[in-house]
Amino acid sequence: MDVQRQAYAEGPGSAIGAPAVNWALASLSLAMLLSSLGTSIANVGLPSLADAFDASFQKVQWVVLAYLLAITTLIVGVGRLGDIIGRRRLLLAGIGLFTLASGLSGIAPSLGMLIAARAVQGVGAAIMMALTMAFVAETVVKERTGSAMGMLGSMSAVGTALGPSLGGLLIAGFGWRAIFLVNVPLGIVALGFAYRYLPIDRVAAKADRPGFDVAGTVLLALTLAAFALAMTIRRGEFGLLNLALLLPAILGVGLFLLVEARAAAPLVRLAIFGNPVMSSSLAMSGLVSTVMMATLVVGPFYLSLALGLRAAAVGLILSIGPIVAALSGVPAGRSVDRFGAQRMTIAGLIAMAAGSLGLSIIPSSFGIAGYVGPMTVITAGYALFQAANNTTVMSNALTDERGVISGMLNLSRNLGLVTGASAMGAVFAFGYATNDITTARAEAVTTGMQTTFAVATILIVGAILIAVACGALARSRSMAMAGG
Repeated sequence: MDVQRQAYAEGPGSAIGAPAVNWALASLSLAMLLSSLGTSIANVGLPSLADAFDASFQKVQWVVLAYLLAITTLIVGVGRLGDIIGRRRLLLAGIGLFTLASGLSGIAPSLGMLIAARAVQGVGAAIMMALTMAFVAETVVKERTGSAMGMLGSMSAVGTALGPSLGGLLIAGFGWRAIFLVNVPLGIVALGFAYRYLPIDRVAAKADRPGFDVAGTVLLALTLAAFALAMTIRRGEFGLLNLALLLPAILGVGLFLLVEARAAAPLVRLAIFGNPVMSSSLAMSGLVSTVMMATLVVGPFYLSLALGLRAAAVGLILSIGPIVAALSGVPAGRSVDRFGAQRMTIAGLIAMAAGSLGLSIIPSSFGIAGYVGPMTVITAGYALFQAANNTTVMSNALTDERGVISGMLNLSRNLGLVTGASAMGAVFAFGYATNDITTARAEAVTTGMQTTFAVATILIVGAILIAVACGALARSRSMAMAGG
């Protein structure tokens, strides 16, 4: 505890480069790694789970969906809770909950128990995701925020890339339970690091603390759950059931805004959306995440059906994107620190637009290189955008709002992922124009991919326009203040 007190006695980030701060960043990075690993490692285990529990794909997919829904519905609420009761103690509870639920998942005797344990694991992951970025501003000096955000982005990408390969090895050697049990020792290490090195909470006196918006939290969770289910149920097909879930979600948004406007201590201060920097960053994050999910939805089908690659080769090529993002994370963060978040946001988006355009026009005759080249550009641009956009958001957040702002940033990302899985999947299906993807001709699958990434290019161009408009507005305001 003496290390924590000494680091904070001098102010946030004053000890950057000291062992205490480096270990604190290591604990945050490990928490980010575990939360992303929790999603990707489970995907590779679905066939084994279907065989182990004699269940259909529709049933075992809830092992992934329960985790995703828990994160999506709770991430804003837990971020706000961290602002109120203290981020360190809540993050410790989140890591502990994640670790415990990982163990319960690994010993689950039935599919229902496994799904329930995964939902609890998602609660822990929501806390970890929401608070790791919020802690960066408390740990490093402002001039190094970009580098720290880039490192967290790298760890998220490493977790995503590591999941399929590590999961495959664990299943082959020890069975499906090992893909959940592996998180237990890692979680214990993360918990020990966080307890030892994260700075002590500086929570206001009880009389000065804002209340927790229970009504807003419950309403937002129900609204997001309805939206997430509407976007994921029926695996990309949009029918009456999806519409029945989407309508309450739309009504829930209106009711949530009404409740927040009248709440004494709102979960989300609506004035945040009046800040063009915040609202623009959240919108861009959602658009970019939608496109990134398209690469995960379309890529496996294109590589296997259009290029005729075997499953092992498909998995290897799909890992290139996350590896590129992981390697680009730290250099991207340093570029943000050196050249500024606004410039690097636009640079990252331009790279993503160029890569998406490449995938929309490059024919399959170029083979693997025609896919890997543009994907490398997209993922490198994504790493740069993430570091710049996260730095912009967290640098502009007030101290007592960093938890909820971090949660909203992660929420926009998750909503983009959910929307991308459904909407971009529907665009892909429209492009290949057959009822059964397994019987589609290679040319039809290629057309579907090109159509999908033509739409993706349009979405990224929209994000670029938002970034340019936001930058112009910020410059005009600065000139007006200087003139005044």
